[in-house]
Amino acid sequence: MPFSPLGLSPALLRALSAKAYPAPTPIQAAAIPVALQGRDVLARAQTGSGKTIAFALPLLQQLENAPTAKPRRLRALVLVPTRELATQVGEEIRSLGAQLAHALKVSIVFGGVSINPQMMRLRGGTDVVVATPGRLLDLVAHNALDLSGVTTLVLDEADRLFDLGFAEELTCILALLPAQRQNLFFSATFPPAVQALAHKLLHDPVRVTVPSEPQTQPDIAQRAICVDAGRRTQLLRHLIQQNHWSRVLVFVATKHAAEMIADKLRKARINAEPFHGELSQGKRTQVLADFKASRLKVVVATDVAARGLDIALLPVVVNYDLPRSALDYTHRIGCTGRAGESGVALSFVSVDSEAHFRLIEKRQQLKLTLEQVEGFEPLQTVGAAPPSTGGIKGKRPSKKDKLRAAAL
Repeated sequence: MPFSPLGLSPALLRALSAKAYPAPTPIQAAAIPVALQGRDVLARAQTGSGKTIAFALPLLQQLENAPTAKPRRLRALVLVPTRELATQVGEEIRSLGAQLAHALKVSIVFGGVSINPQMMRLRGGTDVVVATPGRLLDLVAHNALDLSGVTTLVLDEADRLFDLGFAEELTCILALLPAQRQNLFFSATFPPAVQALAHKLLHDPVRVTVPSEPQTQPDIAQRAICVDAGRRTQLLRHLIQQNHWSRVLVFVATKHAAEMIADKLRKARINAEPFHGELSQGKRTQVLADFKASRLKVVVATDVAARGLDIALLPVVVNYDLPRSALDYTHRIGCTGRAGESGVALSFVSVDSEAHFRLIEKRQQLKLTLEQVEGFEPLQTVGAAPPSTGGIKGKRPSKKDKLRAAAL
């Protein structure tokens, strides 16, 4: 089915044609018509399903049909959890709105950079703001933004907003918004905190759920490899070189691990960079630009990169450290196999992490064969019970024994 029966304006249909979007995805086909009616929407669909366009098109059409105030007044607010997602969503809205008869001003604001240039760009008003919650409140406190005219609120990746600790900021923002407005909640998952917020704020919402059916699932080959924790970097280097991977996104638990592993890969002459929340915004932007342009082979990232990154033709994702939850696993592997392409998602599993891996398997309804790579077989087999020392003095490995084993 093409986009034309959904009720979109000719200008937006031209924008879709210019971007070569041939037909709506299931979430777009289900959400766009009801959003155009002004209804509140609670939408759930898997990562990479096209949620951004599903809320951007109705938002733009409603702004197109409403008279533009002078000076401009903020009418549409999109809240997102990360800087990268803010940039991606804002640029998509700008691109789709380029065909409108009356140009809209779309402002992208986030923390980690100086607030002054953002305040300067907001002079004269704006029509749409895509923001992270903390920076939005900073701008309101500086009288650079007035939220009293907002007619449409979008929460994109609503669950991640709570995961990253934005609950208090959301409460403050919602108190500043007018009571009469349209609310659009889009996310891949809806944990209890998000469900409670939706129940409180949404008025008679239309619930849109696009199940992850086999025919719509991304083509991602999921694999798990047994390896001793101390040999994961060596195995990663071996797999990159042996398989001639062009680009790899590696997920780790901490910024220290991201820095350390990237450094070790560079010493092995593999072009790698860390990516985490404590990098400057300029550095994060440069790393992503180089990665997307294939000037960079490996990005070693914390979960700050699990949401909102749209990297075309990314062939491989590696869980060097397993994610904290099954939901995070979904978002990590969703970085590959996007837009009809195939991808590979590898998870490293050690004796210490096996129980957590089994829990992820259970909650994801997976059953993966634990593979071994020749030359990297674990000293202690995953799945085997550790030998009992019986608490007898002298039978437990000493600190030196443990160090020798880790070095093997």
